[in-house]
Amino acid sequence: MNSGTLLHASRLGLTLIGAIGASLAFFATPAKADLRICNETGNPVSVALGYRADRGWMSEGWWQAPPGDCRVLYQGTLERRFYYIFAADDVGGGAWDGTVFMCTRDETFTIFGVEDCLARGYERTGFFEIDTQNRTDWTLQLTENADGPAVVGPDASEDLEDPTFLVDPDDVTIDAPLDDSSTSEGTDTQ
Repeated sequence: MNSGTLLHASRLGLTLIGAIGASLAFFATPAKADLRICNETGNPVSVALGYRADRGWMSEGWWQAPPGDCRVLYQGTLERRFYYIFAADDVGGGAWDGTVFMCTRDETFTIFGVEDCLARGYERTGFFEIDTQNRTDWTLQLTENADGPAVVGPDASEDLEDPTFLVDPDDVTIDAPLDDSSTSEGTDTQ
């Protein structure tokens, strides 16, 4: 009888330890709320990100995304509605670009300001706009099709404000980044 009680107590102790360990693992894992980009092409891709930070417009890069892999560009809950992306195919030479110009350079960079890129010793690069529709996380897929590079946003089966998730960067018509309070319809912030 004594060995049965000891066996029962040890099983109960192991069960409690397992339950505590599982709950600690569950609560210690933060929710994923990031801006991610996934490379669905056959070549490595270099990516730059632009957005309005507390100190003003900021661009930063480069993230390298191997074929079939994803990279987090902005970690944490997305605080802005609009983000801007430039991506280049490192082998094929194509690019996912647009007409929203920000500063970049060949090496790893964090650059504040979007004005006078060339005069400040940077390159002037066209980014395309991502409208996150005020979601806390967003994943983009860089793809290629017969017409060239394409960008696919989150789950296309979701019913959002604008259900068009296949973005042709050549269709981007704004000339400067938007503030989060403005919309992209005909707004020019320069």
